[in-house]
Amino acid sequence: VTPALDAGIAIALVVAFATAVCVHAATVFGLARRSTPLRAITGLVLPPLAPYFAARAGLRARAILWVLAAVAYVALLVAATRP
Repeated sequence: VTPALDAGIAIALVVAFATAVCVHAATVFGLARRSTPLRAITGLVLPPLAPYFAARAGLRARAILWVLAAVAYVALLVAATRP
């Protein structure tokens, strides 16, 4: 594996993580406005529940973006940790 590929994966990993955090925050704030405060707090404390609650509250785009960002982050994390 070349150093350039390692650097590219590292940069993409940072971007994917930042995207996941931002989408998660937007989802939790959307839940706080559209749903009950308990669902927003639960989505904040238990992140995998956030897209489920978002989809049920009508925040379908945020739920989809949350899942896509999480999948991208995990895929890049696996790619970064491979020898």
